Amino acid sequence: MNATPLSSRGTLLASALGFVIVLLDVSVVNVALDALRHQFDTDVSGLQWVINAYALVFAALLLTSGTLGDRLGAWRVFLAGFAVFTAASVACGLSSSLPVLIAARLVQGLGAALLVPNSLAMLHHAYPDREQRNRAVGWWGGLGAVSLAAGPVLGGLLVTHLGWRSIFLINLPIGLMGMYLTLRHATRVAGHRRAVDWSGQAVAILALASLTYAITEAAHLGWTHEWVLRSAMLAVIALLVFICIETRIHSPMLPLALFRNPTFSVVSVAGVVVNFAYYGLIFVFSLFFQMQQHRSAQLTGVAFLPMTVVLIAVNVLAGRLTARVGPRVLMVLGPLLAASGYLLLMPLSIDGGYGYLVAPMLLAASGIALMVPTMTNITLSSVDASRAGIASGVLNSARQVGGMLGVAVFGYLVRDTAPKPFMHGMHLSIGLAVVLLVGGSILCWWGIKPEHMKA
Repeated sequence: MNATPLSSRGTLLASALGFVIVLLDVSVVNVALDALRHQFDTDVSGLQWVINAYALVFAALLLTSGTLGDRLGAWRVFLAGFAVFTAASVACGLSSSLPVLIAARLVQGLGAALLVPNSLAMLHHAYPDREQRNRAVGWWGGLGAVSLAAGPVLGGLLVTHLGWRSIFLINLPIGLMGMYLTLRHATRVAGHRRAVDWSGQAVAILALASLTYAITEAAHLGWTHEWVLRSAMLAVIALLVFICIETRIHSPMLPLALFRNPTFSVVSVAGVVVNFAYYGLIFVFSLFFQMQQHRSAQLTGVAFLPMTVVLIAVNVLAGRLTARVGPRVLMVLGPLLAASGYLLLMPLSIDGGYGYLVAPMLLAASGIALMVPTMTNITLSSVDASRAGIASGVLNSARQVGGMLGVAVFGYLVRDTAPKPFMHGMHLSIGLAVVLLVGGSILCWWGIKPEHMKA
């Protein structure tokens, strides 16, 4: 079935809506943390689970989702992802308890994992011409970046005027529109036989879930608690078993041979570092604005506005700069700019004026925005074209894992919400982010080599 211009544009809109709804729920929940804390009478650990339940399943299933799309047809898996995500969003909005909300967020993560890789696959089928496809992917990525950046502001408005449930229920009309467009316009491409690495997938979920549980629950159980120690040990064992499976299976979900390329390995680590710092500190600053400075959800969203605007602008600029100075320079400069911005936030106090935060936030966001599109370009350039899809999936999974760990670790550091210990934990979080970003910059300078990149 050949795609007409109308069906191609309809597919682009459906794919973009799938990406938008996923990234919106990555960022929008942060401004509702205080409302959720009061609604369910929970602590920082409970709030971490609301954020990380979504990220955990999203990260763990991204690679297998792409394989399912190849096997069953990308449009079918994408449509299923929209249905799952929309239903889970309604369940989140109607949740009567924290465990129910966390369970619904887990299912949302499943929907997100089904949506993202298959949205790109649908664009590939809808735009066989390479130049048109590149433009379509540019629109897809641009709309996603706008939704991620606008999430805190939109979330703040919704929570303030309609309540926290609205940040989930707003996904219902978006999801219904996405499903309609998919059914009406998506190209029906039959799947082809491709093995699914179910054993590797199961062990990967076990490893990530155990690690997340250990770090998150240590906040109130302590590191010496029996369940925390068992979970940490289980995570290590599961990781070793996963590596054994992936080295022996014929069609692994994570081809370890990719990491023989030093540039690919370094950029994957950089992806973990950048999301660890960015999402971890977004979580901490959301708590700071709401629980320490007592800002409303709307004012918290507005407080993030400088970062959101510069994220969009610099994302666009990064592509042009890559052609002029080269990707290696941006991957070295980006972490240093972000580290400098965060370092300027170290003197921050509860009674400090907001005006002081603007310049450091702009600097930090500029560094992050320089890295994100650049690392994607380097990843695709460091592998053969036949492995571009799996390489991109590995990078996205690595970044999601980094963000999840950032929320878990930094949440542990600010677990005591009394002003003095919270600020101590916040400064430790900022300091750790600075150290990791500087280390990431040094690693990129050492490990990214032009000879490891394809033409």
